[in-house]
Amino acid sequence: MLRRAQEMREEIVTGLRGGKGYVEIVHILEESKNEFNGKGRLFARFTLNPGASIGWHQHSGDSEAYYILSGQGIVNDNGTESIVKAGDMILTKNGEYHSIINNGEEDLVFIALILFA
Repeated sequence: MLRRAQEMREEIVTGLRGGKGYVEIVHILEESKNEFNGKGRLFARFTLNPGASIGWHQHSGDSEAYYILSGQGIVNDNGTESIVKAGDMILTKNGEYHSIINNGEEDLVFIALILFA
C-alpha cells in the first residue's frame, strides 16, 4: 500500500489535552481503516507552533512515543522537565504522564506513535 502525502488526513485540534493554542496533525496510519491490526491507535506527524502545547495527561492501557523531527520544546515526563530537540525520543509508558510545549521560535514537529499495552 502506498499513501501519498496529499492523501493523509489532516486535522487541527485546539487545546489538545488542555494545552495552549492548536496542534496540526497529519495521520500517517488510520485506526478506522484497521491499519494497526488492533495493536495501536495513532501514528501521526504533529506540528506545534511557537507557544503551543499538548497538556499534561496520563496514558492508560497504552504507551506513546514522540520522535522529534525539528524545532525545540520542553517535555514534562512524569514531573521531570527536559528540553527536547531534533533526534530526541520520549517514551511514556502505560500509567505514566507527560506533556509537551513548543518553547522555541520555530515550529516543533514530531512523530507520535500510540500502541496498546
